[in-house]
Amino acid sequence: MTPLLFLVLLFGSVPIALVLALTALWYIYDSGNLVLYDSYAQQIFSGVENYGLLAIPLFILTGELMNEGGMTQRLVHAARVFVGGFRGGLAYINLLANMFMAAIIGSAASQIAVMSRAMVPAMTKEGYDPGFSAATTAAGGLLAPVIPPSMLFVIYGVLAQLPIGDLFIAGIIPGLILAGTFFVVVALIGLAKDFPKGEWMTLREATVALRNALPAFLIPIAIVGGILFGIATPTESAAVASLIAFAVGWLFYREITPRDLGQLFVRTATNSSLVIFMIAAANVFGWVVVYEELPQKLAAFISTVTSDPFTFLLIVNLCLLFVGMLIDGIAALILITPILLPIAMNTYNIDPFQFGVVISLNLVLGLLTPPVGVGLYIASAMSGVRPFTIFSALWPFLLAVTVVLVLLSYFPILSTALI
Repeated sequence: MTPLLFLVLLFGSVPIALVLALTALWYIYDSGNLVLYDSYAQQIFSGVENYGLLAIPLFILTGELMNEGGMTQRLVHAARVFVGGFRGGLAYINLLANMFMAAIIGSAASQIAVMSRAMVPAMTKEGYDPGFSAATTAAGGLLAPVIPPSMLFVIYGVLAQLPIGDLFIAGIIPGLILAGTFFVVVALIGLAKDFPKGEWMTLREATVALRNALPAFLIPIAIVGGILFGIATPTESAAVASLIAFAVGWLFYREITPRDLGQLFVRTATNSSLVIFMIAAANVFGWVVVYEELPQKLAAFISTVTSDPFTFLLIVNLCLLFVGMLIDGIAALILITPILLPIAMNTYNIDPFQFGVVISLNLVLGLLTPPVGVGLYIASAMSGVRPFTIFSALWPFLLAVTVVLVLLSYFPILSTALI
């Protein structure tokens, strides 16, 4: 009865946090073991009693401050210095700027919204196909779950009880590989479609662009550098980054004032509370899953299908691709981590950092794939291009992500080399 209730609520468009919390309540009632009610509230509270979760509102606040503080346009202008002169230079600028933004925002949906407003009109004005312009921008959002900091890594680290800083480091090489494949895709499409020729900046223009963007570059340096050199925890780095973002937007660019902070704090609190409540509900759901020994039962079944770790990861990738098409990436990560991670570690001896990188990248693909495809609709709303037109131009990037996922699944060292 409990699995049936779970499916009815899930496909009945009930918010995933309520699906998890209500399913756990019903399981206790259905099992007749009513003494578990005494631990229900405690399990919910323990799900958010984790210092690492403080990084979530701080990274969201950093993104909000960046958007309002005028840093996005300056980072895009700085990207033009490095790749603007190539044929199809604006497409390369789009991807490079997305790399900069991924090292700051950490959320694919937020990144797609910000960059679609900034890049799609500019590319269309210079003669690029609107569908390709929006698709390139949406694909760049896929860098957010692997290039640190990553919202999904924070949540996975809390659920898996892994050091979040090490997870961030594990995403560096996969993120660079993914960005490299996107550059190759743009180059190949550019050869086929004869993209407009770009123009290199003069030395003076390049100097001014880099000087204007230099304060904004302090943010990813503070986040990644603080973690890599052991100066600060991810949470402390997020706090420093938000302070730098406000100082830069207020004192250097003068596009934000202390009066704007109230509205930013409200938006940050609203978005953060949604995510953190999901994590609390997932903890009590995971408690039920463990109590029912579901991972052990599922592991026994899967082990009859294959004993090869790579084949197991391929099966997981296929299943999660389907899950990501129907459920938000954060919700899906919260739902499947307590079930699949013990199987990956205990039955197949898969490194938890490799597993986290693979499933985080996989699940965010759901942002850009029908039938839900929230990222497609965000890119469409911000750019005015129809979702189907964007998806039609997006398939080379999705194919590139598939290749990267296979590589990450087969070679664990790509995720663990820097840890």
